[in-house]
Amino acid sequence: MKPPICCICDKRLDYPDKGGLIYFKKRSSDKKWDKRMEKNGMVGHPPYAEWFCGDHYKKASELKDLPINKAMEILEG
Repeated sequence: MKPPICCICDKRLDYPDKGGLIYFKKRSSDKKWDKRMEKNGMVGHPPYAEWFCGDHYKKASELKDLPINKAMEILEG
C-alpha cells in the first residue's frame, strides 16, 4: 500500500487528520488488476484508490462513484 500522503497536496495524514483512503468506481482495467492480484496471491495499492487529507477528503468522497481518472480531473481542475 502507498503511505498515507494526500495525492492532492502531499500532506502526510497523521492522527488526528480527518482524511483517509477512498476507493473509486472500478474501471475494466481495475477489475483486471484485482483478478491478476488475486490469481497470483499478491497484495498492493489498488489503482482505483487514493489517500486524501482532511482538507480534500470530503470533496473526494463525493466523487467516489466516478472512476478515479474522472474524479482526479475534477479535484485537480
